[in-house]
This record gives sequence, structure tokens and C-alpha cells, in this order.
Amino acid sequence: MGLSIDNGLPSDVSDSHYRTHKIFLLSNYILLGAASSCIFLTLSLRLIPSLSGFFLILLHVLTIAAAISGCAVAAAKTNKWYAPHMVATVLTAIFQGAVSVLIFTRTDDFLSELHSYVMEKDASMILKLAGGLSVTIFCLEWVVLSLAFALRYYSYVEGTGSNSGMKRSAKVQQEDANDWPWPFQV
Repeated sequence: MGLSIDNGLPSDVSDSHYRTHKIFLLSNYILLGAASSCIFLTLSLRLIPSLSGFFLILLHVLTIAAAISGCAVAAAKTNKWYAPHMVATVLTAIFQGAVSVLIFTRTDDFLSELHSYVMEKDASMILKLAGGLSVTIFCLEWVVLSLAFALRYYSYVEGTGSNSGMKRSAKVQQEDANDWPWPFQV
């Protein structure tokens, strides 16, 4: 009479696969929280009329979409969405890294481009907080990418995915060599 939670993994997966799956989901949830926090910090700059501000918010929305797709890929029985998830995560990681470098190296120029209505000292502090979150997001996305690769490897080795390649088996097949061409017969 216990409560059972189906996590989408077959019962024959290894402990390391199970732990990697849980860490992958936890990393995606942390990524979701960091990206949504970054959106709220960016919105607190009051930069809606700015095109650069719109693209900064769009980058965080794309990060959230990549993290949600990562959770969906981890729960899916097939590997159909694996490649689009990896591409989206790599692109958002590259852009998050570029934005964080831009924020920390050229804060004043970046603020002038954003056309913020907040006092410059406060806006600089808010922007540096958002830059710190962008660095965190950048690092988390690479962790998520490596965990997704490990999950794909585990599903390939254990044969739990849609493309079960290497099933663990100790059978050796015997072939009849009588119908082979002459030089290959032993």
C-alpha cells in the first residue's frame, strides 16, 4: 500500500543512469529558476521600449524553452527531440556567455543601449546581478549538455531508448562457413 511515482524510466536501468537522470532534471529546474529570475531582473530595469532589452528578455525566454524541452526529452520514451534540445541548449549557452561578458566588461555602454529609466547606479547593480545569473546559466547549460549526453549514452548501452544499440548479452553466434568463398573458409 505504498505510493509509487513513475519517472518515465524502465525498471531495468542502472543506478548510475537513474542518478544521472535525477541530476539532469534538477539541473534543468535550477536553470528554469535562474532564467526566470533573470527575466524579472531585466524587467526591473524598465527597458520595454528598447530593442536590445527585448532581445535580452527573448534570450531568457529561449533559455526557459530549452530547459523545458530538456525535461520533456528526459521524460520521453523516444530520442526524437534529443538533437533539437542539444542545438537549442548550445545556442542559448553561447548567447548567455556572450551577454554575461558584455554585461561585465561594458556595463555603462550596455545600459545606454538599453535606454533604462532607472537611475544609473541602481541600473548598473541590477544589470550586474543579471550578469551573474547569466554566468550561472551559462555554466548550468554546459552541465545539462554533458548530462544529456551521458543519458543518451546510458540509453544506448542499456538498450532502453528507441534505438537500443548494445544490449548486454554474452552470446556468440556461430556461422556456417561452408557457403563462404574459398579464400575465407577455415
